[in-house]
Amino acid sequence: MKPAPRIHESEVEFSAIRAQGAGGQNVNKVSNAVHLRFDIRASSLPEALKARLLAWPDARISAEGVVVIKAQEHRSLVMNRADALARLQALVDAAAFVPRVRRPTKPTRGSQQRRLQGKAIRGAVKAGRGPVKE
Repeated sequence: MKPAPRIHESEVEFSAIRAQGAGGQNVNKVSNAVHLRFDIRASSLPEALKARLLAWPDARISAEGVVVIKAQEHRSLVMNRADALARLQALVDAAAFVPRVRRPTKPTRGSQQRRLQGKAIRGAVKAGRGPVKE
């Protein structure tokens, strides 16, 4: 399986916003959180991967085909940018993985015989638990 294509930073739009939650005065004065926006349709990804991403059941993908990721885990803007980009790449990697098609096979004759022998043994054990007949 070939690896998923890498996302170029030139195709991603970042905007710095203020983070939510605890953090005291630093949260109120510094815009360290990041909103990442990635337009799937306008990207350089292969068409098959674009179609898989657009059909992907993820709340971060809007109806217009734009991925929106908010990163506010770290106190640093640079680290939040890297985190958002890594999460976007993980999403693309997950969509790029195509599971192999399972072709149903028939059980072998030996496996069928072993199964029936096991059932017969188990049935004999259970039959031996019944009331004793004289």
